[in-house]
Amino acid sequence: MIPKIPKEVKEAVKALAEAGYEAYLVGGCVRDLALGATPKDWDIATNARPEEIQKIFPDNVYENNFGTVGVKTRSEDPAVKILEVTTFRSDGEYGDLRHPLEVRFVSTIEEDLSRRDFTVNALALALTGNKKLKTNNSYKLSVGGDLLLVDPFDGQKDLKKKIIRAVGDPHKRFDEDALRLMRAVRFAVQLGFEIERKTFEAIKEKAGLLDGISKERIRDELVKIIVADRAAEGIVLLEDAGLLQYIIPELREGIGCGQNKHHIYTVFDHNVRALNYTAEKGYSFEVRLASLLHDVGKPRVKRGDGPDSTFYNHEVVGARMALKIMDRLKFSRELIEKIGHLVRFHLFYYNVGEVTEAGVRRFLARVGPENVDDLLKVREADRIGSGVPKAFPYKLRHLLFMIEKVKRDPISPKMLAVDGTDVMKLLNAKPGPKIGWILAILLEEVLDDPKKNVKDKLISRVEYLGMLSDKELKTLSEKARETKEEFEGGVEDEMKKKYYVK
Repeated sequence: MIPKIPKEVKEAVKALAEAGYEAYLVGGCVRDLALGATPKDWDIATNARPEEIQKIFPDNVYENNFGTVGVKTRSEDPAVKILEVTTFRSDGEYGDLRHPLEVRFVSTIEEDLSRRDFTVNALALALTGNKKLKTNNSYKLSVGGDLLLVDPFDGQKDLKKKIIRAVGDPHKRFDEDALRLMRAVRFAVQLGFEIERKTFEAIKEKAGLLDGISKERIRDELVKIIVADRAAEGIVLLEDAGLLQYIIPELREGIGCGQNKHHIYTVFDHNVRALNYTAEKGYSFEVRLASLLHDVGKPRVKRGDGPDSTFYNHEVVGARMALKIMDRLKFSRELIEKIGHLVRFHLFYYNVGEVTEAGVRRFLARVGPENVDDLLKVREADRIGSGVPKAFPYKLRHLLFMIEKVKRDPISPKMLAVDGTDVMKLLNAKPGPKIGWILAILLEEVLDDPKKNVKDKLISRVEYLGMLSDKELKTLSEKARETKEEFEGGVEDEMKKKYYVK
């Protein structure tokens, strides 16, 4: 059953045809239609020149040199709000491994399709009634009787065989646009296809070209791979194709890096399996990426070999590596900090009866209540990726119970019954380090006992602390901030020694 084609798309094709021009749906939307999937966007190719397209559709945007006019439809649906209508074209020489130095407008749809990347994307679809068809390569689409498919490169056969194959010479296609190296992997992962042998061999030969592509473009393709259902297969495929070294080379350090007696997989396999679990569960991109990177620091801190090898501080080193990886790939600052935080704190300890409510409050203060859900999901992935059968044991369920129990308790300076302004008024002081020191001391005391978070009690405490010297206050505040949380303190240290991690 062919998915319904939006009326805005039909109307645009009809308008071009009535003006005497050929008009086809092209590219990914045709591929998706042939697979019975609903396209996320719709592209139209026509023999009308850009200026002619603009006359037919006065409400438009034309800000490029590639013959693509953005036609505004006034629809609220993002998929059809702006339709890209492009003149048939062929590309000249490519100067930056991404874009042609010039384009030449051509007269047939076959010529236009010949410049495209893969056969499954080199398809064009015309609605019945388009009277200006000139192609000899058209035939009925097997899954719908009212649509005419133009397929000069056997893309429909490759769709049936579930194959990603380059149009023409794969070496030439990748020389033109090196991002196609990653796109081949991405399409294979998204569609559940395999990459045809000659195309895959060309990817391996041309892998180094990816180094010349902007990090932003690489990032965008990586995101699409990681959010796919077969994300883990995508990472393995990137490695097999020789591409991973140009994207996240740090992950490759885990290849062949054995762990200790509590792990049955290498570091690389463990990270990939953790990603696979999050993809199977349909977790967010943030959780998937954090799970892929959560143990990236292990190879750099490994000491010894065999069942008694150790990985002290790998979560700290891994967090720093994750920050550098994401910064290099031009992710947003907010996302970089989020992933680094999840990697840094994925190795928390909790055991029923050993951690008090004060310990749980300090845990929340450290990781942030807003991060707890994602942090537990990364922990699930870590466990399953290690080969254990149960993702969420009783002690983690008990931790959630304890979090629910203390979630209304103060865990940050903002939740204290007094704030910085109150402290300055009480002490007749100006803004400065002294105010921060006092608030840090108050927070540590309230974390121990939330009943102390009463304004009158805190005012008395501020008045007392205000009589201390700056040196004494600084020392007290540093002790407060350095107080070992039970999640990071004695009980956990013993557990870490037992399991050869830190």
